Amino acid sequence: MVLEDFTLALFTACNALRVFAYVPQIRRAATDTHGASAISYTTWSLFLVAHLSTVAYAIVNRSDWMLAACFAANSVCCVAILVLAHRNRRRFLLATKDMAATVPLAR
Repeated sequence: MVLEDFTLALFTACNALRVFAYVPQIRRAATDTHGASAISYTTWSLFLVAHLSTVAYAIVNRSDWMLAACFAANSVCCVAILVLAHRNRRRFLLATKDMAATVPLAR
């Protein structure tokens, strides 16, 4: 195995495993009871843009559909995290507003 083959295998393995690393973040974004406050929109949006730019590079510059598919899967995971965090934050804010409206003011 030459160095190029080794680095390609390592790159492929790491990026394939990374898709599974998104699962805990997706679960946290979906189930957090405090509005997914630990999820950073800025960070995950930046990851999404980086992944999408890699998809474009893989297709346009390399004609590498496997690389594009790998980073497209990473992009889908980023979108899932962002959408679930947004949904969870909206629910949390609405619940907080409803709770504030029903709590009597102290005298």
